[in-house]
Amino acid sequence: VLPAFDWVLKCSHSFNQLDARGAIGVTERASYILRVRNLARACAAAYIANRESLGYPLLQGGVHS
Repeated sequence: VLPAFDWVLKCSHSFNQLDARGAIGVTERASYILRVRNLARACAAAYIANRESLGYPLLQGGVHS
């Protein structure tokens, strides 16, 4: 999960560089933001699923509902 998130950060950085240079149009900008956001959400969901499958080993006192 963490290597995938590293790539999401690289994608976000590349997008920010292109956006700062004005190389991305308004429509493309919205599309790229959505794509990077969806990638980040997928990584977060995978991380949560991984932690849940491990039983949240760093949580003290177990899972609180």
